Amino acid sequence: MEKLLQRVQYANTLLCVGLDPVGDDAQVARRLAEVIDQTSEYAAAFKPNLAFFLSREDGVKLLRETVQRIPESIPVILDGKFGDIANTADHYAKFAYDVIGADGVTVNPYMGDDAIVPFARPGKLVFVLAKTSNKPTHSLQDVALTRGGSLSDCAASVARKLDEQHGGIGLVVGATNAEAVARMRSLTPQQWFLVPGVGAQGGDLQATLKAGLRPDGSGLLINTSRALWQAADAGLAARELVEQINQFRPVAV
Repeated sequence: MEKLLQRVQYANTLLCVGLDPVGDDAQVARRLAEVIDQTSEYAAAFKPNLAFFLSREDGVKLLRETVQRIPESIPVILDGKFGDIANTADHYAKFAYDVIGADGVTVNPYMGDDAIVPFARPGKLVFVLAKTSNKPTHSLQDVALTRGGSLSDCAASVARKLDEQHGGIGLVVGATNAEAVARMRSLTPQQWFLVPGVGAQGGDLQATLKAGLRPDGSGLLINTSRALWQAADAGLAARELVEQINQFRPVAV
């Protein structure tokens, strides 16, 4: 978390650069290098999506090379949505941190504390799926609980309590529902949110920032992937997005 805070303050940015590489292997390797080099100046974090690497024959090798190319001062969040328990979770954590070299991960909390705690190493970031950016017809996240609130509310509360114990635990909250972002912020006033859904998925940037920013103008990592990957100049696209974000922040960190 300290690494993230230092980066946010130094670069005055809340932009998380998603890396969801598409194309043939040679093309992807070149484009990953371009996107990283062009957007590093504007990135608060990078978020490689594990599935887009594992679908390639030498995907783990490419992922390690990608992480190594990212400047050391910028946190890397491996988006694996890990969700197992016990020694299986321990091995996923070893893969993410020791093999790949990530600074953080995304985790599915469906199996409870045991699916989260193995990733909560000192100095690492864990973002727990709470209210995601997809829009299913029937969503487990929206199921009402007899004690009040929804399953996504419960996930947020679990993450908040674990953050108090371990530190470095935030939420994944999609930008496609600003009311849900506001709800998550009311339940977890201090935690960081990793926010997908702006851009191709139709999330409203201004509404998301208004709903989710903390009073100090931070607390959100606004992720974008396709808009930067497809841009003729990824650096210019990243700079423009950072400028858009910062004009809605009440305080420049």
